[in-house]
Amino acid sequence: MSLHKEIHLEQEICEHLGAHGWVYEEGVSAQYDRVRALFAEDVIAWVQESQPEAWQALVKGHGLDAEKRLLERLRAQMDARGTLDVLRNGVEMHPVQGKIALAQFRPASNINAAITARYVANRLRVVRQVRYSEANENCLDVALFLNGLPVATVELKSDFTQSVQDAVDQYRFDRHPQPRGQAAEPLLSFPGGALVHLAISNSEAQMTTRLAGPATRFLPFNKGDNGAAGNPQRRDLRLIHAQQARRLRLRQLASRQNRVQ
Repeated sequence: MSLHKEIHLEQEICEHLGAHGWVYEEGVSAQYDRVRALFAEDVIAWVQESQPEAWQALVKGHGLDAEKRLLERLRAQMDARGTLDVLRNGVEMHPVQGKIALAQFRPASNINAAITARYVANRLRVVRQVRYSEANENCLDVALFLNGLPVATVELKSDFTQSVQDAVDQYRFDRHPQPRGQAAEPLLSFPGGALVHLAISNSEAQMTTRLAGPATRFLPFNKGDNGAAGNPQRRDLRLIHAQQARRLRLRQLASRQNRVQ
């Protein structure tokens, strides 16, 4: 039952993102590159579309190995410098003159048409049920990518049977960036993995930028609720809770009447 409801929460989130500018496609999780922690298709498409001259230089210099060499260089730079620095500053790669940009942040104005076009070309992708490890088939509920680079992972829990703390514990105890006796997990490692890891329930969210097993520290990532912790409760959830409370009162009343009789 809890799995069923978590799947609905997962689907609702992904469909919402898909309706607001993100690429959301069913059944593409197998395309995720576990070794490099990249959605390779988007990396290549981004470079080809936003920097055609750089891509032509790569093909001229590396031929049929251009894609593979770019992905290998990107993974090496993420390991050495971190995902955030690579997104901000790009990578150098022979024989490209200058740097290959991996993202275009929002320009201050639309005066420069080339920068604006590159910003529009950014690929935001949401992927469900991501099997991230070469050592096992562990699966993250959701992963978010910018031009093929991982920016966030998400573990979801339904408030009906679990809480946000269960998602936090799942990260702490089941999502170790370097399990004992195994190679490091690139998607979960710092600084070359996802920028943030989110534990989310129907009503609350927590986040961390660095996983460290049981020692991982999560921080609240909520809007607040009239000066209190948490988030404003959705109207539909308030109605559900009110109905549940009413049914509970009715059962208690019926139980008392039965005892009196």
